[in-house]
This record gives sequence, structure tokens and C-alpha cells, in this order.
Amino acid sequence: MSIGRSLGRNLAPRVAEMAPGAATRVVHEALHRAIHGVGPLPGAAAAAEKQLAEQHGDPDRAIHEIVENHVRFAAAEGFVTNIGGLVTMTVTVPANITGLALVQCRMVAAIAHLRSYDLDDPRTRDAILAGLLGNDRVNALIKKKRLPGTPMAIATAPVHDPHLDTLMATEVAAELVTQVAGKRLATTLGRRVPVVGGMIGAGTDAFSTWQVGRYMARELLPRRHR
Repeated sequence: MSIGRSLGRNLAPRVAEMAPGAATRVVHEALHRAIHGVGPLPGAAAAAEKQLAEQHGDPDRAIHEIVENHVRFAAAEGFVTNIGGLVTMTVTVPANITGLALVQCRMVAAIAHLRSYDLDDPRTRDAILAGLLGNDRVNALIKKKRLPGTPMAIATAPVHDPHLDTLMATEVAAELVTQVAGKRLATTLGRRVPVVGGMIGAGTDAFSTWQVGRYMARELLPRRHR
């Protein structure tokens, strides 16, 4: 693990202490706006359907384009954090966490829609948040018995577990704090070399978004309609 991520892991458990409930509220709000749309960004389902039409009905190609688009969004400095309505959520939580949560939630929700999952189903929403943690973190939580299963298992569970709502939001907030703390440290070190600092900042968010997209494209198998 890099120095930056080690620092982030040490800071992450303190999220709730620094701003009780604020981080989880931001994650839930980001998920809500990712699904329903905010400012100039249409909701996840609308974005998914647009890509599906552009790819002539091929869901796999549409998913590929959705991931690529959101990787670019994540790399664009300040793009999503300046969208109307989101700035008000960043009083107690860093703006970069808010923006990254929105981008990644929207991407995963669009993937889920194209795989025929109901975005209004709380199981799907918990699965979306679980996906933001990535494969390694999900497996670690399953091993510790803190998570009942993979995002796919959560999305297709017989019943919804309401306790997962808070758990998922808390874990996602902690993971985003880890990423942001690591990026800031790397960016600070990178400022010693011209241009490198900015490249690190954009590249870190883009790469983490790409990883989440690839993971969930594999994880969420197409759901058969009954």
C-alpha cells in the first residue's frame, strides 16, 4: 500500500468523528442525484439509454462508453463539484469527495440499469455503493463478516437489509477519504516537478473510477426478467 493510501486509511475511521453523519448523508445524496440527475447532468438511466441508442442496442458497448465518459468526468478538475446544488453539500465534507461520489455512483447506476436492475430498489442502491469500494475492499469486508456478499449478491438478495444503507454509505465515505488523502499527499510531493502535481490529481480520480467501472461491469451480470 502506498504512503498516501496508508495515510488515508488512518484518517478514514475519523470521518464520523469529524462530522457525525455528514459523510454518509453526502454519499446518500450523491447517489440520489446520480440516479435522478443534477444540474446539466441527466440521471443515470437517461445517460444509459442514450449510450444504448448510440451503440445500436449493444449493452456491452454502451457500458464501455459509460465507463470511458465517467473516467473523463473524474479527471476533469472541478467539473462535478461545481454543479448547482452540490456545493451546498461540501460544507463539512471536502468537495472532491462529493464530486467523486457523484461520478462513480452515476456510472455504476447506469451500468446497473443496462443490466436490468431496478434503480428504485434499495437492494440495487446498496449494491451500487458496495461497488464503489472495489473488489479488494468488498472481499475484505466479506471476510470480516461485515458485508453479506458481493454487489451482485446484495442486488439479488431475497430481501433488503436496511442496516446495509448506513454501512455502505459509511464505508464508501471512508474509502473516498482514503483516496482523497492519498491524492493530496501525492499531489503535494508532485508539485516539486512542474505539471506533475496536476497530472497526479486528475489521474488518481480517473484511475479509481476506471477500476470501479471495470469491476462492476464484470460483477453485475444481466438480470433475467421474470
